[in-house]
Amino acid sequence: MRSVVATAVFALLLQVGGVSAQAVAPGDVMALPVELRERLHREVLADAPSPQERLDRLAEFMFAPEGLGMAYLETANLTVTQAYESRTANCLSFTLLFLALARESGLDAVPQEIEQTLGFRQADGTLYLSNHVNALVRVHGRRYTVDVAGDRIIARDRPTPIGLPRLIGHYYNNLAVEHLSAADLAAALSLLAISLELDPEYASYWSNLGVVQLRTGDARAAETSYRKALTLDPHNANALFNLAGLAARTGDRTLELEYRQRLARLQRNDPFHHFMLAVNAGNAGDLVRAIRHYRRAVALQPEEHRFHSALANAYLEAGQTQQAIRSLARAQALSDGDTRAAYRQRIDALRAR
Repeated sequence: MRSVVATAVFALLLQVGGVSAQAVAPGDVMALPVELRERLHREVLADAPSPQERLDRLAEFMFAPEGLGMAYLETANLTVTQAYESRTANCLSFTLLFLALARESGLDAVPQEIEQTLGFRQADGTLYLSNHVNALVRVHGRRYTVDVAGDRIIARDRPTPIGLPRLIGHYYNNLAVEHLSAADLAAALSLLAISLELDPEYASYWSNLGVVQLRTGDARAAETSYRKALTLDPHNANALFNLAGLAARTGDRTLELEYRQRLARLQRNDPFHHFMLAVNAGNAGDLVRAIRHYRRAVALQPEEHRFHSALANAYLEAGQTQQAIRSLARAQALSDGDTRAAYRQRIDALRAR
């Protein structure tokens, strides 16, 4: 899942990082290596286990050291073969790998997408927005979610099933982002063309295409792509932001104001937007503003314990210990396991102090 808070003119999807190997054909993205297929049948599917046993064994096979021992790596935007060879995957590559193995195992598994998430880079605590994908498996009427990075994100909405063409389209979109970062605009355009061929109705591909076109100097084509994105998704914040920026570049203040007003209406009720404003304000030392936006994020998404925790941290920085304890108590009530225990320890330490 790569862009820092304000991506300015680009909507990055899923996890992206350094430039990956040369893209393969769409039909080969999920191809199972012969060795992996043989291991699956030998170590997971031997003795014809039931669907539930197959799922349990497959999950263990993917994570256990004696199995694949897959490790999460945000920058690992890889095909199934590359993920198997490196034993690393981001959320997209892991989902591609799991689905390929699940299909070979005869399991009823489909990809899911969460349209927008907040995540924190493990290395530096950077806040960023992204899409997120995982897999849904149905066994005897029960539903299971298989997710390599669910604990690293904050989701605004519940996941929804998507088709394999869009999932594979995300792979090429991510590669396009990487090549854009490397200033290889021709490759980025070519890769986004594959994404759009796989799923021409996905608005963010069009918005991203517009960014690359603008970088090539073709403002007219960029505007067409942004407008196409907005036609497909009138609430696409990235397309609105990009169109407002383009109108500002051309000096059309009326049109710029229209797009910015539409964007502001969307952001007013977006908990992620207020959370990011709070983070930026806190980093700038404006604790009053940070607390205000954290409180708004909490009001819009009150079940997210990490919003309450962040508000508590801002209260502590502002010297408002009792308010911090109240926010931590709410975070504790919304969490479980080790996280709940950690909140309890923080509350006890603050009360003792």
